[in-house]
Amino acid sequence: MYERLSLFINGQWRAGSEGKSELVHNPANDESLGMLPHASGADLEEALAAADRGFRTWRGTSPYDRERILLKAAGIMRERVEHIASTMTLEQGKTVEEARLEVLSAADIVQWFAEEGRRAYGRIVPARNHKLLMRVEREPVGPVAAFTTWNFPVLLPARKIAAALAAGCSCVLKPSEETPGSALALARAFQDAELPSGVLQVVFGVPSEVSEHLVRSPVIRKVTLTGSIAVGKAVARLAADGLKMLTLELGGHSPVIVDADVDVAQVAKLSVTAKFRNAGQVCVAPTRFFVHEAIFDAFLAYFVEAASTLKLGNGADPATQMGPLVSSRRLKAVESLVDDAVTRGGHLVVGGKRIGNIGNFYAPTVLKAVTADARIMREEPFGPIALFSSFRSIEQAVQSSNSLPYGLAAYAFTRAADQVQRLSEQLEAGMVAVNSYVVAQPEIPFGGVKDSGYGRESGAQGLEAFMVDKTITQLVV
Repeated sequence: MYERLSLFINGQWRAGSEGKSELVHNPANDESLGMLPHASGADLEEALAAADRGFRTWRGTSPYDRERILLKAAGIMRERVEHIASTMTLEQGKTVEEARLEVLSAADIVQWFAEEGRRAYGRIVPARNHKLLMRVEREPVGPVAAFTTWNFPVLLPARKIAAALAAGCSCVLKPSEETPGSALALARAFQDAELPSGVLQVVFGVPSEVSEHLVRSPVIRKVTLTGSIAVGKAVARLAADGLKMLTLELGGHSPVIVDADVDVAQVAKLSVTAKFRNAGQVCVAPTRFFVHEAIFDAFLAYFVEAASTLKLGNGADPATQMGPLVSSRRLKAVESLVDDAVTRGGHLVVGGKRIGNIGNFYAPTVLKAVTADARIMREEPFGPIALFSSFRSIEQAVQSSNSLPYGLAAYAFTRAADQVQRLSEQLEAGMVAVNSYVVAQPEIPFGGVKDSGYGRESGAQGLEAFMVDKTITQLVV
């Protein structure tokens, strides 16, 4: 059921010209899934040249025809949901149910941008001189270099590809080498939807080498990346040299404020589901829980009980509720953060250990009273770890929530209308959800502030990110 691994350049599925490759592993059992070819410098130049030609073809394609192809791709994704989901579970580890939902959500994104691409309107501007006509037209920015990480290996590429293509751009995608099959399955859906050759390429290799090659190329006019803060800053420096348009969706360390007036059991159950989805490997995962002191013990008890009963296992097993971490590297990083927090005086409530000696399984973990100098209070855990603190006043909770340089998502639970307004305004994040953990939908912008990046994906802003305005004035004689 696993996807055939290859490069996708100018409509052709092929190996790298220098024969370099790497193994792709199943994180649940360490088995090899296949050999992933790496693109050489010459291969990357071919991909860039194809994207340049593809852009000239695609920008001249009417929005109606672009919509037709994108809608067909979305339909193919839905038809192949079981195959794509199985591929994703094999290489990434998440449960097959989560994988299915991701594929269907990605198809919704492609459909939404297909429709939104027909509404990239310009405007007429009233002139001061009646003999002067002034209008603003929207044009695609040009070929795009897109970089995505491994935690949502279909949804993240779909966001970037769909928006770029809907705007009239071509795209060179560099997905994660740890989860290549999912992105290739997505590219195959676009090819089978009759996307012209050269409009989409998919390449792999040593990440730093590929990113530098693509971003420095004069062919590329827009760069979009989902990844860590460190990688985002490095790519931003490269993009600055060529004055490339840039969208960065980087890390998060999401706070959750739980006020005293909530339904404790209900919110705790909801929080466990949100926290341990994809084994906590979610950039918007709730991580720092600030709970009112009046309900702190009760809330923590409900949370720990629900977390302790989660069934860990291979994501392909329908009974599994949480799969493994994506790699042994990620497992070691999580272990290091927890060990450091406990060494510095943090209290381990539950979990805090690897499960088994095969695969990358780590128990759902809850820490409380973690000291401010612990690394986990500053570094994004990106794993199944929840941090608990109590607060007495909302002002104190907001201050703690805003204390880090992250600003992707923030959450709050309260029944008080005045608190809803206050928290919505005062939490420093690109996305704030109140009494909910929903921050990502195709229709609304997704992105952060501070070190969590800039620019927006999804929503109308996600399409605008791949377009430029052209002002046209005409003297009527």
